[in-house]
Amino acid sequence: MLDALSTSLNGQSVLGFLIYIAVAAILFGLFQLAYTRLTPHKEFALIRDGNVAAAVALGGALIGFALPASNVIAYSVNVLDAVVWAVIAAAVQLLAFTVTSLVLKDLSARISRGELAAAIYAASVSISVGFLNSACMTPST
Repeated sequence: MLDALSTSLNGQSVLGFLIYIAVAAILFGLFQLAYTRLTPHKEFALIRDGNVAAAVALGGALIGFALPASNVIAYSVNVLDAVVWAVIAAAVQLLAFTVTSLVLKDLSARISRGELAAAIYAASVSISVGFLNSACMTPST
């Protein structure tokens, strides 16, 4: 038991974990920043005011990014590879919001008004795109 533990918790493994978790946290934060800048509504102000629709829509986008980002981290050959593919995942997620805004007129205003139906649709699109994006970023070799 101790042999297995010392093998899996060696210095190189722990350092690798620390590097990847730090990079993942930075990428997650940068995606959240980019997403909240792209959307016309102010997610954090709305969430602080108790707007559930804003929390649902933002939460869906964050999950939609985290799905492919976690996949690329798991399958990347190095940190740079993970970063490049996570940036692609973020771009796809931002595009998904833009397209959803075109399909569902006044999406941002609806979320600002607290309309859960619009927020659930936006979150569902974000999560669905995240799943598809994640599947497309799995190595095929």
